[in-house]
Amino acid sequence: MEGIDVAELVERLGSDEDGVRKMAAFKLQSNVGDPSFADVFISEGGLSKLRYLVLHASGNTLAYSLTSFSRLLEVDNGWDHINQDVVERVVELVVTHPLVNILRGAMAILGAIVAHQRSQPSQPDTFGFRALKPAIAIYPQFLEMLVSRLSSADHALCANALQLINALMRDAIMNDGETEWPKFIKRLQDLGVIRAVYSLMQSTALQDLAHPLLEFQALTKVLLRRWRDVMVDLHKPEHRRALKGIHLASNPEKPLDAMEDNEDGKEKKHNPEKWRRLGFETENPGWEFEDTGYLGMMDLADYVRKHEDAFQRLLVEQSTLQPRTGCPIARASLAVTSILYDHFEVDKSDLEDAKSYMALETRSNQDRFFKPLILQWSRLHLAGLHAFFRLWKATGAEREDFLKLVDLVRILLEAVVGGAKRDTSIQEVEEKIQEYELDRLRQLQMELFQLTYEDTWGRHLRQVRDELNHEALQFMKEQRIRCLLHGAWFSNKHGPKDQHDHTSDQMLSFRYAKLSHNRRFLYYADFDTKTDQDPELDSLKEK
Repeated sequence: MEGIDVAELVERLGSDEDGVRKMAAFKLQSNVGDPSFADVFISEGGLSKLRYLVLHASGNTLAYSLTSFSRLLEVDNGWDHINQDVVERVVELVVTHPLVNILRGAMAILGAIVAHQRSQPSQPDTFGFRALKPAIAIYPQFLEMLVSRLSSADHALCANALQLINALMRDAIMNDGETEWPKFIKRLQDLGVIRAVYSLMQSTALQDLAHPLLEFQALTKVLLRRWRDVMVDLHKPEHRRALKGIHLASNPEKPLDAMEDNEDGKEKKHNPEKWRRLGFETENPGWEFEDTGYLGMMDLADYVRKHEDAFQRLLVEQSTLQPRTGCPIARASLAVTSILYDHFEVDKSDLEDAKSYMALETRSNQDRFFKPLILQWSRLHLAGLHAFFRLWKATGAEREDFLKLVDLVRILLEAVVGGAKRDTSIQEVEEKIQEYELDRLRQLQMELFQLTYEDTWGRHLRQVRDELNHEALQFMKEQRIRCLLHGAWFSNKHGPKDQHDHTSDQMLSFRYAKLSHNRRFLYYADFDTKTDQDPELDSLKEK
């Protein structure tokens, strides 16, 4: 702030000459981030002039003004000058303006507006996503243009666009109704936001986009958690439609008696195996989604919708098998959903994600914080489900082996997905999952079992082994001492004293040894033959 006349700067912002206004706005953008400077600037009446430039300026003057306004919002000033005119103007710029330096400032302002906490509950539409909706209604292509900016070669623009998308998503999830936020998320997905962010997360631009990318990853977890927490309720039309769609995709056959009854106008009979045929445990499938919630239903419905022919062929194939040998498709799908949910630690709190943000500032190796494969949830679920079917056939499993197969698939996904690097493509992961051999998987399972066994019982087993070794050693010592206290005979072979004399044979004699009563000395003597009565201790001369 030293050397800058704030009053003169404010006066220049209101000049009739565009060149003067441009230079004033240029100087302002590098100083207004200082809270003390911002306070003086506002007290001099500069905020209204800056707002005028945002609404009416063009070219570099507009770019510098937008940047200045966004930095003013960052130091928590200027919120009282945010109204629908400003929002509509900035949304218009995002949709219609091609210049990168203008787009950066415009997106920064919108991101700040959406993320700003509402200080006055009586005016809920002033900030947040709701503040943008009237302007978006005028410019319906806003979201499409916003997502398209993620492909820009300018990393700063990509970062600002992604920060705005993150703010919109978080506000929608937290504040919109139960039926509204899923529609908004689906619209973003249809526009290709997942594909764009996935490409950014695997690119070399990670350093410049680290924070918004990590926030998007955390929001993806929030979405998965929200869907999992929505309990399946067959009284809800959308849940009932999803389950009905799964049933109809299975190409159910109508029993002959049901067709006849229907022609006669009588009540239609239901197939007693309607849901068990699809792999549910009972004919009341609603409760089986208890662990995975609506997320499990979405994954199953997505598989059935995208691979209807394969789903029907699998059902036909299993109809020729004994019920106990057929793979329960629905249960397998729900199991894969749970495995992926646990693998990506979806229940990890926002506080732990914030710790990752802090770690990014101090660690050079950022790859381990990013999990781009979580953005490919649907394809990973499909690959895991196909692996489940393949392993079921390869092992000749039966219904009672279901949990064992779940463990195998869990180990497979942990090995392949968990071992994938940040830049490993989803195609490579799918191929590895499909080609992973059963023998190799069994070997890995045994290694993990040994490690788990060692972690759980290793210390206790080592302690028991040490105690047993000590006790065995003490027992053997005591046994030998008791034997020597009692006295014992030992065979004693003597060869010829002259090693060149081979004429005399080896002579056999006996040695008797006995430990003294105080256990201090071992006495012994040699005898030609064993005597019937053991020698007394006093007769043993050697010790």
